[in-house]
Amino acid sequence: MLYGFWYRALPSGQVSRNRLQKAMLLETPLVIGRDRNGKAFALRDACPHRGMPLSCGRFDGQQLECSYHGWKFDAHTGQCQLIPSLTSDQELKVDRIYAGSYPCEESDDYVWVFIPEPPPPGAGFTKAVVPSSSAPRVPNFGGKHQIAYLSAELPCSVDHGIIGLMDPAHGPFVHQAWWWRSRHSIHEKQKNFEPIPMGFRMSAHTPSSNSAPYKLLRLYADADSITTTIDFVLPNLRLETIRAGKYWFSSLTTVTPITRSHCRIDVVACWNIFRWVPLGPALLKFVFAKFVEQDRRTMENQSEGLKHNPHLMLIDDADRPAKWYFQLKAAYLESCRNGGEMRHPMSGPVTLKWRS
Repeated sequence: MLYGFWYRALPSGQVSRNRLQKAMLLETPLVIGRDRNGKAFALRDACPHRGMPLSCGRFDGQQLECSYHGWKFDAHTGQCQLIPSLTSDQELKVDRIYAGSYPCEESDDYVWVFIPEPPPPGAGFTKAVVPSSSAPRVPNFGGKHQIAYLSAELPCSVDHGIIGLMDPAHGPFVHQAWWWRSRHSIHEKQKNFEPIPMGFRMSAHTPSSNSAPYKLLRLYADADSITTTIDFVLPNLRLETIRAGKYWFSSLTTVTPITRSHCRIDVVACWNIFRWVPLGPALLKFVFAKFVEQDRRTMENQSEGLKHNPHLMLIDDADRPAKWYFQLKAAYLESCRNGGEMRHPMSGPVTLKWRS
Protein backbone atom coordinates (compact mmCIF):
# COMPACT_ATOMS: atom_id res chain seq x y z
CA MET A 1 0.00 0.00 0.00
CA LEU A 2 1.31 3.46 -0.92
CA TYR A 3 0.16 6.31 1.32
CA GLY A 4 0.45 10.03 0.80
CA PHE A 5 -1.39 10.12 -2.56
CA TRP A 6 -4.77 10.99 -4.06
CA TYR A 7 -7.06 8.03 -4.84
CA ARG A 8 -10.32 7.86 -6.73
CA ALA A 9 -13.05 7.01 -4.26
CA LEU A 10 -16.44 7.13 -6.00
CA PRO A 11 -18.06 8.50 -9.16
CA SER A 12 -19.48 11.95 -8.34
CA GLY A 13 -22.97 10.84 -9.30
CA GLN A 14 -23.02 8.33 -6.45
CA VAL A 15 -22.54 11.03 -3.81
CA SER A 16 -25.74 12.95 -3.05
CA ARG A 17 -26.68 15.53 -0.42
CA ASN A 18 -29.43 13.48 1.19
CA ARG A 19 -27.50 10.36 2.11
CA LEU A 20 -24.08 9.15 3.25
CA GLN A 21 -22.04 6.83 1.06
CA LYS A 22 -19.62 4.20 2.34
CA ALA A 23 -16.32 3.48 0.58
CA MET A 24 -13.09 1.61 1.22
CA LEU A 25 -9.60 2.79 0.18
CA LEU A 26 -6.34 1.13 1.22
CA GLU A 27 -8.31 -0.93 3.77
CA THR A 28 -9.51 2.36 5.30
CA PRO A 29 -13.31 2.61 5.74
CA LEU A 30 -14.65 6.00 4.65
CA VAL A 31 -17.97 7.81 4.83
CA ILE A 32 -18.43 10.24 1.94
CA GLY A 33 -21.16 12.80 1.42
CA ARG A 34 -21.99 16.37 0.43
CA ASP A 35 -22.71 19.31 2.70
CA ARG A 36 -25.75 21.54 2.23
CA ASN A 37 -23.82 23.55 -0.40
CA GLY A 38 -22.98 20.45 -2.41
CA LYS A 39 -19.30 20.25 -1.47
CA ALA A 40 -18.00 16.69 -1.00
CA PHE A 41 -16.30 15.52 2.20
CA ALA A 42 -14.67 12.32 3.46
CA LEU A 43 -14.30 11.08 7.05
CA ARG A 44 -13.02 7.84 8.50
CA ASP A 45 -16.13 5.72 9.00
CA ALA A 46 -15.59 5.20 12.74
CA CYS A 47 -16.51 7.36 15.71
CA PRO A 48 -13.36 7.95 17.85
CA HIS A 49 -15.44 7.23 20.96
CA ARG A 50 -16.42 3.58 20.54
CA GLY A 51 -15.83 2.85 16.86
CA MET A 52 -19.44 3.01 15.66
CA PRO A 53 -19.56 3.65 11.87
CA LEU A 54 -20.51 7.28 11.34
CA SER A 55 -22.35 6.18 8.20
CA CYS A 56 -24.98 4.68 10.53
CA GLY A 57 -25.76 8.08 12.01
CA ARG A 58 -27.65 11.20 11.01
CA PHE A 59 -26.37 14.04 8.82
CA ASP A 60 -27.94 17.49 8.81
CA GLY A 61 -25.93 18.93 5.91
CA GLN A 62 -23.18 20.22 8.18
CA GLN A 63 -22.53 17.77 11.03
CA LEU A 64 -22.55 13.97 11.34
CA GLU A 65 -24.12 12.54 14.47
CA CYS A 66 -22.98 9.16 15.79
CA SER A 67 -25.93 6.80 16.20
CA TYR A 68 -24.49 5.27 19.42
CA HIS A 69 -24.05 8.24 21.80
CA GLY A 70 -24.92 11.26 19.69
CA TRP A 71 -21.43 12.72 19.37
CA LYS A 72 -21.41 15.28 16.54
CA PHE A 73 -18.55 16.01 14.11
CA ASP A 74 -17.98 18.70 11.50
CA ALA A 75 -18.30 17.03 8.09
CA HIS A 76 -15.16 18.62 6.60
CA THR A 77 -12.71 18.93 9.50
CA GLY A 78 -13.87 15.97 11.59
CA GLN A 79 -13.67 18.20 14.68
CA CYS A 80 -16.01 17.16 17.48
CA GLN A 81 -18.79 19.70 18.06
CA LEU A 82 -20.85 18.09 20.80
CA ILE A 83 -20.80 15.26 23.37
CA PRO A 84 -24.36 15.09 24.79
CA SER A 85 -23.41 13.05 27.87
CA LEU A 86 -21.14 15.76 29.32
CA THR A 87 -22.49 17.74 32.25
CA SER A 88 -21.91 21.48 32.68
CA ASP A 89 -19.14 21.00 35.25
CA GLN A 90 -17.12 18.50 33.20
CA GLU A 91 -14.20 20.15 31.40
CA LEU A 92 -13.34 17.75 28.58
CA LYS A 93 -12.00 19.83 25.66
CA VAL A 94 -14.40 18.63 23.00
CA ASP A 95 -12.77 20.68 20.24
CA ARG A 96 -9.53 18.69 20.61
CA ILE A 97 -11.26 15.50 19.54
CA TYR A 98 -11.34 14.65 15.85
CA ALA A 99 -12.86 11.94 13.75
CA GLY A 100 -10.36 11.12 11.02
CA SER A 101 -10.94 13.49 8.08
CA TYR A 102 -9.35 13.40 4.65
CA PRO A 103 -8.83 16.06 1.96
CA CYS A 104 -11.48 15.59 -0.71
CA GLU A 105 -11.69 16.99 -4.27
CA GLU A 106 -13.80 16.40 -7.35
CA SER A 107 -12.44 16.19 -10.89
CA ASP A 108 -13.42 14.36 -14.07
CA ASP A 109 -16.73 13.18 -12.54
CA TYR A 110 -14.98 11.48 -9.60
CA VAL A 111 -14.55 12.19 -5.92
CA TRP A 112 -10.87 11.90 -5.02
CA VAL A 113 -9.61 11.38 -1.45
CA PHE A 114 -6.08 12.01 -0.21
CA ILE A 115 -4.92 9.13 2.00
CA PRO A 116 -1.94 10.19 4.17
CA GLU A 117 0.49 7.95 5.95
CA PRO A 118 -1.49 6.35 8.82
CA PRO A 119 -0.59 7.62 12.31
CA PRO A 120 1.05 5.26 14.85
CA PRO A 121 -1.39 3.02 16.77
CA GLY A 122 -2.88 4.84 19.72
CA ALA A 123 -1.90 8.27 18.44
CA GLY A 124 -5.51 9.45 18.41
CA PHE A 125 -7.15 11.64 15.81
CA THR A 126 -5.82 15.00 14.68
CA LYS A 127 -6.52 17.58 12.00
CA ALA A 128 -6.47 16.45 8.38
CA VAL A 129 -3.17 16.49 6.51
CA VAL A 130 -2.88 19.24 3.88
CA PRO A 131 -1.80 17.64 0.56
CA SER A 132 1.00 19.28 -1.40
CA SER A 133 -0.78 18.80 -4.75
CA SER A 134 -4.26 18.73 -6.25
CA ALA A 135 -6.13 15.63 -7.38
CA PRO A 136 -5.02 14.37 -10.83
CA ARG A 137 -7.01 15.30 -13.94
CA VAL A 138 -7.34 13.74 -17.35
CA PRO A 139 -5.37 15.82 -19.93
CA ASN A 140 -7.64 18.28 -21.74
CA PHE A 141 -6.50 20.29 -24.76
CA GLY A 142 -9.44 22.68 -24.91
CA GLY A 143 -12.31 23.31 -27.27
CA LYS A 144 -15.50 21.30 -27.52
CA HIS A 145 -15.00 17.75 -26.36
CA GLN A 146 -16.75 14.77 -24.83
CA ILE A 147 -16.02 12.71 -21.73
CA ALA A 148 -16.90 9.21 -20.55
CA TYR A 149 -15.91 7.03 -17.63
CA LEU A 150 -16.35 3.50 -16.29
CA SER A 151 -15.25 1.33 -13.36
CA ALA A 152 -14.76 -2.38 -12.74
CA GLU A 153 -13.80 -4.43 -9.71
CA LEU A 154 -10.67 -6.60 -9.98
CA PRO A 155 -10.20 -9.63 -7.70
CA CYS A 156 -6.45 -9.15 -7.31
CA SER A 157 -3.88 -7.07 -5.46
CA VAL A 158 -3.15 -3.57 -6.67
CA ASP A 159 0.33 -4.66 -7.80
CA HIS A 160 -1.02 -7.30 -10.18
CA GLY A 161 -3.67 -4.85 -11.39
CA ILE A 162 -1.06 -2.20 -12.16
CA ILE A 163 1.48 -4.39 -13.92
CA GLY A 164 -1.39 -5.85 -15.95
CA LEU A 165 -2.35 -2.30 -16.89
CA MET A 166 1.13 -1.50 -18.26
CA ASP A 167 1.86 -4.93 -19.76
CA PRO A 168 2.52 -4.47 -23.53
CA ALA A 169 2.44 -8.16 -24.51
CA HIS A 170 -0.98 -9.43 -23.41
CA GLY A 171 -3.05 -7.49 -25.96
CA PRO A 172 -3.27 -10.05 -28.79
CA PHE A 173 -4.24 -12.80 -26.32
CA VAL A 174 -6.59 -10.98 -23.93
CA HIS A 175 -8.03 -8.16 -26.05
CA GLN A 176 -9.11 -10.04 -29.16
CA ALA A 177 -11.89 -8.54 -31.29
CA TRP A 178 -12.54 -8.23 -35.01
CA TRP A 179 -12.39 -4.44 -34.75
CA TRP A 180 -9.14 -4.40 -32.74
CA ARG A 181 -6.53 -7.07 -33.47
CA SER A 182 -5.88 -10.79 -33.30
CA ARG A 183 -2.99 -12.99 -32.30
CA HIS A 184 -2.20 -13.41 -36.01
CA SER A 185 -1.18 -9.73 -36.20
CA ILE A 186 1.70 -10.10 -33.73
CA HIS A 187 4.90 -8.43 -34.90
CA GLU A 188 8.06 -6.96 -33.41
CA LYS A 189 7.83 -3.50 -31.84
CA GLN A 190 10.38 -1.06 -30.51
CA LYS A 191 9.51 1.78 -28.13
CA ASN A 192 11.52 4.44 -26.37
CA PHE A 193 11.03 5.15 -22.65
CA GLU A 194 12.28 7.99 -20.48
CA PRO A 195 12.18 8.81 -16.75
CA ILE A 196 9.73 11.43 -15.47
CA PRO A 197 9.13 12.54 -11.86
CA MET A 198 7.64 9.63 -9.89
CA GLY A 199 7.30 7.50 -13.02
CA PHE A 200 8.26 6.80 -16.61
CA ARG A 201 7.03 7.66 -20.09
CA MET A 202 6.65 5.76 -23.33
CA SER A 203 7.86 8.59 -25.54
CA ALA A 204 5.70 10.00 -28.33
CA HIS A 205 5.49 7.39 -31.08
CA THR A 206 3.38 6.34 -34.06
CA PRO A 207 0.61 4.04 -32.80
CA SER A 208 0.44 0.39 -33.73
CA SER A 209 -0.43 -0.32 -37.35
CA ASN A 210 -2.30 -3.55 -36.52
CA SER A 211 -5.28 -1.89 -34.80
CA ALA A 212 -8.38 -0.99 -36.79
CA PRO A 213 -9.26 2.14 -34.72
CA TYR A 214 -5.87 3.70 -35.45
CA LYS A 215 -6.27 2.99 -39.16
CA LEU A 216 -9.67 4.71 -39.10
CA LEU A 217 -8.21 7.66 -37.18
CA ARG A 218 -5.47 8.07 -39.76
CA LEU A 219 -8.09 8.40 -42.50
CA TYR A 220 -10.37 10.68 -40.48
CA ALA A 221 -7.77 13.11 -39.16
CA ASP A 222 -5.88 13.47 -42.43
CA ALA A 223 -2.92 14.54 -40.29
CA ASP A 224 0.74 14.43 -41.22
CA SER A 225 1.41 12.30 -38.17
CA ILE A 226 -0.40 10.58 -35.32
CA THR A 227 1.46 10.21 -32.04
CA THR A 228 0.75 8.40 -28.80
CA THR A 229 2.36 9.18 -25.44
CA ILE A 230 1.83 7.00 -22.37
CA ASP A 231 2.89 7.95 -18.83
CA PHE A 232 2.89 5.89 -15.66
CA VAL A 233 3.10 7.87 -12.42
CA LEU A 234 3.04 6.57 -8.84
CA PRO A 235 0.99 5.41 -7.16
CA ASN A 236 -1.36 4.13 -9.86
CA LEU A 237 -1.82 6.59 -12.74
CA ARG A 238 -1.68 5.69 -16.44
CA LEU A 239 -2.15 8.67 -18.74
CA GLU A 240 -2.43 8.19 -22.51
CA THR A 241 -2.59 10.98 -25.06
CA ILE A 242 -3.16 10.58 -28.81
CA ARG A 243 -2.62 13.62 -31.04
CA ALA A 244 -3.53 13.89 -34.72
CA GLY A 245 -3.31 17.47 -35.91
CA LYS A 246 -6.16 19.40 -34.28
CA TYR A 247 -7.71 16.19 -32.97
CA TRP A 248 -6.86 14.54 -29.67
CA PHE A 249 -7.86 11.75 -27.33
CA SER A 250 -6.70 11.38 -23.73
CA SER A 251 -7.41 9.03 -20.86
CA LEU A 252 -6.55 8.70 -17.19
CA THR A 253 -6.72 5.16 -15.83
CA THR A 254 -6.15 4.26 -12.20
CA VAL A 255 -5.98 0.99 -10.28
CA THR A 256 -7.16 1.75 -6.76
CA PRO A 257 -6.36 -0.56 -3.82
CA ILE A 258 -9.48 -1.42 -1.82
CA THR A 259 -7.99 -4.26 0.25
CA ARG A 260 -4.80 -6.28 -0.13
CA SER A 261 -6.53 -8.74 -2.48
CA HIS A 262 -9.10 -6.49 -4.14
CA CYS A 263 -8.77 -3.39 -6.30
CA ARG A 264 -10.78 -1.34 -8.78
CA ILE A 265 -9.92 0.00 -12.23
CA ASP A 266 -11.38 3.39 -13.22
CA VAL A 267 -11.07 4.91 -16.69
CA VAL A 268 -11.89 8.50 -17.66
CA ALA A 269 -11.56 9.41 -21.35
CA CYS A 270 -11.76 12.84 -22.94
CA TRP A 271 -11.69 13.56 -26.71
CA ASN A 272 -12.63 15.80 -29.61
CA ILE A 273 -12.24 13.04 -32.24
CA PHE A 274 -15.39 11.76 -33.99
CA ARG A 275 -17.56 14.23 -32.07
CA TRP A 276 -20.12 14.04 -34.89
CA VAL A 277 -20.60 10.29 -34.43
CA PRO A 278 -24.08 9.56 -32.93
CA LEU A 279 -23.87 8.08 -29.43
CA GLY A 280 -20.10 8.64 -29.41
CA PRO A 281 -19.65 8.45 -25.62
CA ALA A 282 -21.85 5.34 -25.45
CA LEU A 283 -19.83 3.70 -28.24
CA LEU A 284 -16.52 4.51 -26.59
CA LYS A 285 -17.83 3.31 -23.25
CA PHE A 286 -18.80 0.03 -24.92
CA VAL A 287 -15.26 -0.39 -26.27
CA PHE A 288 -13.68 0.45 -22.92
CA ALA A 289 -16.11 -1.82 -21.09
CA LYS A 290 -15.16 -4.66 -23.44
CA PHE A 291 -11.46 -4.16 -22.70
CA VAL A 292 -11.94 -3.78 -18.96
CA GLU A 293 -14.15 -6.87 -18.78
CA GLN A 294 -11.49 -8.88 -20.62
CA ASP A 295 -8.92 -7.66 -18.09
CA ARG A 296 -11.26 -8.44 -15.20
CA ARG A 297 -11.79 -12.03 -16.37
CA THR A 298 -8.03 -12.44 -16.82
CA MET A 299 -7.36 -11.15 -13.28
CA GLU A 300 -10.08 -13.44 -11.93
CA ASN A 301 -8.48 -16.48 -13.57
CA GLN A 302 -5.00 -15.39 -12.48
CA SER A 303 -6.15 -15.04 -8.88
CA GLU A 304 -7.00 -18.75 -8.87
CA GLY A 305 -3.43 -19.59 -9.77
CA LEU A 306 -1.96 -17.12 -7.30
CA LYS A 307 -3.80 -18.79 -4.41
CA HIS A 308 -1.17 -21.54 -4.52
CA ASN A 309 1.76 -19.08 -4.25
CA PRO A 310 3.55 -20.13 -7.46
CA HIS A 311 7.03 -18.98 -8.41
CA LEU A 312 6.73 -15.88 -10.62
CA MET A 313 9.17 -14.20 -12.99
CA LEU A 314 9.53 -10.98 -14.97
CA ILE A 315 11.47 -11.02 -18.24
CA ASP A 316 13.17 -8.37 -20.37
CA ASP A 317 12.10 -6.41 -22.36
CA ALA A 318 8.33 -6.92 -22.22
CA ASP A 319 8.23 -6.91 -18.42
CA ARG A 320 10.69 -4.06 -17.89
CA PRO A 321 7.88 -1.52 -17.19
CA ALA A 322 6.66 -3.86 -14.43
CA LYS A 323 10.18 -3.96 -12.99
CA TRP A 324 10.35 -0.18 -13.07
CA TYR A 325 7.04 0.00 -11.19
CA PHE A 326 8.32 -2.21 -8.36
CA GLN A 327 11.62 -0.30 -8.27
CA LEU A 328 9.82 3.06 -8.16
CA LYS A 329 7.59 1.81 -5.36
CA ALA A 330 10.60 0.55 -3.37
CA ALA A 331 12.48 3.82 -3.93
CA TYR A 332 9.49 5.87 -2.76
CA LEU A 333 9.05 3.78 0.40
CA GLU A 334 12.77 4.03 1.14
CA SER A 335 12.67 7.83 0.78
CA CYS A 336 9.73 7.91 3.22
CA ARG A 337 11.70 5.83 5.73
CA ASN A 338 14.95 7.81 5.61
CA GLY A 339 13.53 11.23 4.77
CA GLY A 340 15.87 11.58 1.80
CA GLU A 341 15.28 12.29 -1.87
CA MET A 342 13.67 9.53 -3.91
CA ARG A 343 16.21 7.78 -6.15
CA HIS A 344 14.75 7.11 -9.60
CA PRO A 345 15.51 3.60 -10.93
CA MET A 346 15.99 4.90 -14.51
CA SER A 347 19.18 6.83 -15.21
CA GLY A 348 18.12 7.93 -18.69
CA PRO A 349 16.22 6.99 -21.88
CA VAL A 350 15.85 3.28 -22.67
CA THR A 351 14.73 1.44 -25.82
CA LEU A 352 12.74 -1.76 -25.36
CA LYS A 353 11.73 -4.42 -27.88
CA TRP A 354 8.97 -7.04 -27.79
CA ARG A 355 6.46 -8.78 -30.01
CA SER A 356 2.74 -8.09 -29.70
